[in-house]
Amino acid sequence: QVQLVESGGGLVQAGGSLRLSCAASGRTFSNYAMGWFRQAPGKEREFVAAISRSGASTEYAVSVKGRFTISRDNAKNTVSLQMNSLKPEDMAVYYCAAGDGSYSLMGRPYGVDYWGQGTQVTVSS
Repeated sequence: QVQLVESGGGLVQAGGSLRLSCAASGRTFSNYAMGWFRQAPGKEREFVAAISRSGASTEYAVSVKGRFTISRDNAKNTVSLQMNSLKPEDMAVYYCAAGDGSYSLMGRPYGVDYWGQGTQVTVSS
């Protein structure tokens, strides 16, 4: 019922910055908490960041706190992830996600209802 399409991935050197975007369509965007996840080769998909329906509240994984910033624009039905000071360990496929529940639960099992197809972020050392 909700379609999510990521964009903005690419190749960046360690220490550089990249901004990911996610465009949503279908059901009303503002009804959903939004988030970003990532999956590196050989690793499980992990929670990165989440934002509440209004955009007033956010939550970050410890590994990215202070470097990444999640934001949303409900008028444009988009959510973004600004990634600064990128490290080689940040290299992964990044997925946009939407959830019916609280943003604070998106990192928990079954906290996500819809997923995007992902965008590759490659960080060179």
